[in-house]
Amino acid sequence: MVPKVLIVCLGNICRSPMGEAVLRKVAKDRDIDIVVDSAGTGAYHLGEEPDERTTSTCEKSGVPISHEARQVQDKDFYSFTHILAADTSNLNDLLRKKPEDATAEVKLWGSYLDGKSIPDPYYGGIQGFENIYQQCVKLSNAFLDTLSGAPSASL
Repeated sequence: MVPKVLIVCLGNICRSPMGEAVLRKVAKDRDIDIVVDSAGTGAYHLGEEPDERTTSTCEKSGVPISHEARQVQDKDFYSFTHILAADTSNLNDLLRKKPEDATAEVKLWGSYLDGKSIPDPYYGGIQGFENIYQQCVKLSNAFLDTLSGAPSASL
């Protein structure tokens, strides 16, 4: 079965669309078949494109990014195999919303590497976006290692 992964942050314009783009690129580079999407727990930016700093950071690193912000829906807990939260606050929101019979595994994305949350760079400068980009690369490789048992490759 092809893994279907949903990466989740608060507004779905910074961390989760970057994580989606990076995970998709790393999986492609490693020749791993995967479906990736992203969403937010909040409805603050529905229909918006990713933050310009997210887009520029990804494009500078050769990672294609195209996304329209959306909110997590009940059906996501059944249509994805993995729902990965950017931080513990969003993880707690997801666990509260998760239907009892949901089939998706809901975890902190950082639990695949060092247990750390991805900090929200929204109110900071470009360096914060570059930092979370590097974190997304590491987390993508760690997550894919868990799925495939293959050694890490870097982007």
